[in-house]
Amino acid sequence: MTAKAARPRPVADVPQPTREAILDTAERLFSARGVDGVAVRALAQELGLSPSSLYNHFPGKQALYEAVLERGLRPIVEMIGAQDRRAPVTRERVAAAVDVLVAHLGEHPHLPRLLQRALIEETVGVRDLIETWVGPLSRSGLEVVSELAPESGWEPDEVPHVALGLFGLVFGYFLNAEVLSRLGGWDADVMAPQQLAAQRRFLERAILRMLSPRIGQRTKRRTENGHS
Repeated sequence: MTAKAARPRPVADVPQPTREAILDTAERLFSARGVDGVAVRALAQELGLSPSSLYNHFPGKQALYEAVLERGLRPIVEMIGAQDRRAPVTRERVAAAVDVLVAHLGEHPHLPRLLQRALIEETVGVRDLIETWVGPLSRSGLEVVSELAPESGWEPDEVPHVALGLFGLVFGYFLNAEVLSRLGGWDADVMAPQQLAAQRRFLERAILRMLSPRIGQRTKRRTENGHS
């Protein structure tokens, strides 16, 4: 009798990357190489996909880039836009905002570098796309600072500088901490939970000091507006 040929074992389906996994990889590569420096084929290869499979999730690289930006910036834009500009600056309000910012950027640490690269290196088309999200974020930040500036001791012409300073405080850690920690001999994992907790405490204190009412400013403002 002839031996029966062995039946081939079924090949287990390889788990396909989720949409979030695709966006995570794209965010990292776009931040390191820029939009033009990332080929769809290379992105698909890193994910273990064929280019055609990647197109099943996103119709093209531009759509993928737009999705990365929306995921990264929409929560920040919505949080800033929801702030009551006339409400007093309290530790509770600042702490709640900082919790959102640090938690979100801790999940998307490549986002600040992606933004920096897009603003200074990318094509006009990419900059226009960035404007879709960064524009509202910048305008909302300026409005918040403008409303708070008189009581926190800032002059009108200093408002843009304060807004830029706050932007740098929020994003700068995730943009520069890893490099500066190596150069300065700071032996720490800058994305470790304890370091992010320290960054959260720092931001809370820094924002309170920048935007809390100064002694005498509230009375001065009320007097200038004709109140006793």
